[in-house]
Amino acid sequence: MSDEPADDRDAESPEESRDDPDIEGSDETRGDLDERPLAPDDAAESDPDPASDTGSSATDGAASPNLETDGEGVVGDPHTPEQPYPDPDDDIGGLSTPPDDEEMPLADHIEEMVLRLAVVLLFGAGGTAIGLLWASNAIEFIWFNVFPYDAGEVPPPHVYNPLELWLTRIKISSLLGIMIALPAFVYECYLFMRPGLYPNERKYYLAAVPTSVVLGAIGMLFSYVLVLPILFRYFTYYAEGSADIAYALGDTFNLIITLMGFLAIVFQIPLFIMLAIMMGVTTRRWLAQKRLYFWAGFAGLSFMFTLDPTGMAPILVAVTMILLFEGTLFVLKWVGRE
Repeated sequence: MSDEPADDRDAESPEESRDDPDIEGSDETRGDLDERPLAPDDAAESDPDPASDTGSSATDGAASPNLETDGEGVVGDPHTPEQPYPDPDDDIGGLSTPPDDEEMPLADHIEEMVLRLAVVLLFGAGGTAIGLLWASNAIEFIWFNVFPYDAGEVPPPHVYNPLELWLTRIKISSLLGIMIALPAFVYECYLFMRPGLYPNERKYYLAAVPTSVVLGAIGMLFSYVLVLPILFRYFTYYAEGSADIAYALGDTFNLIITLMGFLAIVFQIPLFIMLAIMMGVTTRRWLAQKRLYFWAGFAGLSFMFTLDPTGMAPILVAVTMILLFEGTLFVLKWVGRE
């Protein structure tokens, strides 16, 4: 085995290695690194003290308490206060609620509405019962004034079944019942909606009760003075010369009562429009823009509730409704309500 070194580097003496400047620089650098103080983070990482770990864990536990969870999110967080719901009576977004507004179950609303409608029916039934006392005089008076004949030429009424006269008396008495039930209906509607109305809206609604009575009376008078004479003049001209005219008492008064009662309701149109605009439900401009839809609705209602195969009575009623609608819009525009 040879004693010579296999490599020249292996044969370097310790002196040569010690005198090499590169190696000396490395040693100096190493010494500097050894003598450099540790940074706080490095000290924390290199600190093997278990006591510090225990203290850190205790601090983390105090900062982050145990939180309950329901599987979908954290519940019971003491640092997150529960957001209370606003009180319905509070002023939210600049809009205040009516002073008597309160929430009620739907069943209670329906029960109250049924009871108030029952009150209206009682008023109507009471008015009809009172009207029966003068029903015969009312039949005679109306019969001799709606036909386009002189007093001695008016055709007598014809009765074709035993109960026809009594049923006609009840029907003519129902006109008084309608007159009494209309303001009762408006007032009961006011009581039903009163909790949700502001004070100014309540004032408008209360003023509407006597106005409703006046408009209903005007509607009946309009039907008696203008619509019925025109209608019976048309019927007489239509049938004259082709048959002997014999007006049945029951059928004739069915038409008279239907027209008078329906026109009493029709004449409430100005009142409904005024209330809707004063309460902010709609505007005159919007009603004017949708007038064709209202005209079509008026025509449909008149043909639905006015039974006349000739079509003359529904046309007269539809024209009356349209004139009332347009007249109300004209008055609103004239007084500056848009």
